[in-house]
Amino acid sequence: QVQLVESGGGLVQAGGSLRLSCTTSERPSGTFAMAWFRQFSGKERQFVAHIMWNTGAAAYTGPVRGRFSISRDVLKNTAYLQMNNLQPAASAVYYCAASPRAQSVQFLPRAYEYWGQGTQVTVSS
Repeated sequence: QVQLVESGGGLVQAGGSLRLSCTTSERPSGTFAMAWFRQFSGKERQFVAHIMWNTGAAAYTGPVRGRFSISRDVLKNTAYLQMNNLQPAASAVYYCAASPRAQSVQFLPRAYEYWGQGTQVTVSS
């Protein structure tokens, strides 16, 4: 059972930056992939970004492209989501997710087996 531990959320002013981290309990290998989702109040979880662990290939949802960046540190078993130029509309609970058998980008939450506990990101105007 893979466990994901998130950190890095918090309160930031509009235009500011935050970096979220997600550390896995087991060393990823093969077709392992990680992703970030966010959940606005009263809404379904939405895809934000995805990274293939072995290649580092990344994908993003349109609204964050150019401002958010997903990366991973293979030595630390940790994925990151760097969020720049944050605006109040980005306020949400952010979740990391992992799939041990991802062949390509997966945009739906049901494609991921493991989830972090979620971290609140609040952007003030």
